[in-house]
Amino acid sequence: MTECLQSLADCQFNESAEKELAVYAKAIGHPARVRLLRILARRVCLGSDLVGQLGLAQSTVSEHLRILREAGLVHAEVKHPKTCFSLRPEGIQRVQQLLADIDPL
Repeated sequence: MTECLQSLADCQFNESAEKELAVYAKAIGHPARVRLLRILARRVCLGSDLVGQLGLAQSTVSEHLRILREAGLVHAEVKHPKTCFSLRPEGIQRVQQLLADIDPL
């Protein structure tokens, strides 16, 4: 947790944690990706039906999923002929932990 006693000069920052949180924030910084996370939180495996639920083009959904996968928030498993997507609980928990470490003044 950040410790700020009297002034900003007294604050101790964790640059590594800040960078990590920034990566997650960038990944969830689009409404469609937030919606994808909400959808995936309700189901274990979803394939092509994500396109219908989001009302976006397949290529757009794929790009959003790629960004979430690269950030470690979503897992993809190929089950021919489709790919199943699910949340990575450890990624979601890490985001929650990093946000909890932001101590409001």
